[in-house]
Amino acid sequence: MAAFHHHLHLHHHLHHLPHLRRLFHRLTIASSLSIVCFSLVYLLTGGRQSGLVGNSDVKQPPAGFLFALYERNGSGASREGSVIGATGHAGLEANMSGKEWTASRRLPHALIIGVKKGGTRALLEFLRLHPDIRALGSEPHFFDRHYARGLDWYRSMMPKALDGQIVMEKTPRYFVTVETPARVHAMSQDVKLIVVVRDPVTRAISDYTQIISKTPDIPPFQNLAFKNRTIGQIDAQWSPLWIGLYAQHLERWLTWFPRSQVHLVSGERLISDPAGEVGKVQDFLGLQRIITDKHFYFNKTKGFPCLKKPEGSSKPHCLGKTKGRTHASIDQELMQTLRDFYKPHNQRFYQMAGQDFGWQ
Repeated sequence: MAAFHHHLHLHHHLHHLPHLRRLFHRLTIASSLSIVCFSLVYLLTGGRQSGLVGNSDVKQPPAGFLFALYERNGSGASREGSVIGATGHAGLEANMSGKEWTASRRLPHALIIGVKKGGTRALLEFLRLHPDIRALGSEPHFFDRHYARGLDWYRSMMPKALDGQIVMEKTPRYFVTVETPARVHAMSQDVKLIVVVRDPVTRAISDYTQIISKTPDIPPFQNLAFKNRTIGQIDAQWSPLWIGLYAQHLERWLTWFPRSQVHLVSGERLISDPAGEVGKVQDFLGLQRIITDKHFYFNKTKGFPCLKKPEGSSKPHCLGKTKGRTHASIDQELMQTLRDFYKPHNQRFYQMAGQDFGWQ
């Protein structure tokens, strides 16, 4: 009987405090929603968490994921490509079986080692369209300038990559730096090397054009190209001319790596047939030919190919304004002198390369 009176008293008390009943009702609903949301998240993720983890245990991504690995970046600075899941959210997500997969930073599998003003930037930008390539946008200059920092520092510079993706970087100075082949070999005996070569005469003029854009007060090209112009003695140690001695530089690399690990790209054909040259590079890297002629159009103003619509952008993309400059004017007599100078060097290079690049 006492319990009955207590119940009536409590009921009477709650009747006079309706706000308590409303609060209790809201708390009940909130708790129910929390349980439902937690259950849904648990079911969708297979009961596990996932995410980018910087370790070496890298597993293949689930099918259906899209890789936004190409970023338009006029400055050439590196950016991490994002990985877009089937849900549309950036970030790595667990696949339907609930297995985790991760990306990590690792040392490069391939290097674009040269040559300066040969078309290395264009090649890198084209290759970055491939979903199985993760490329550093900037030039780290590890093997020629920063070697003392060590491989751990070099690895930290690389973009994160999944198992099966090829990590690469480009630093054109590597090709002509004496110490670099041995240093690269010490990192990896299996690394694949890519060299973009171009007619050494036009390459030298392009190099000089870039130099005068930064230091306009330097002497004219002809003054720098000759030790003694009266007798036509070329200064082969002047950097714009020295870089063009391709046979000399390639020979040094071939003392450390087999010819099969060095792929030569024609800078001229990279302009006239970009899909063809990039296709050969994809073959060399053991990748499916995903980058094809549908990705390019020819920009008549600049005089070289541009990308129609890079992934992640709705606008066409050409290289920066420093590419495609009008070359410094060089008289024809000097041009012929330079062609005569390079002829025996080019012939030797053709023999080493196993192909004739057709430079005059």
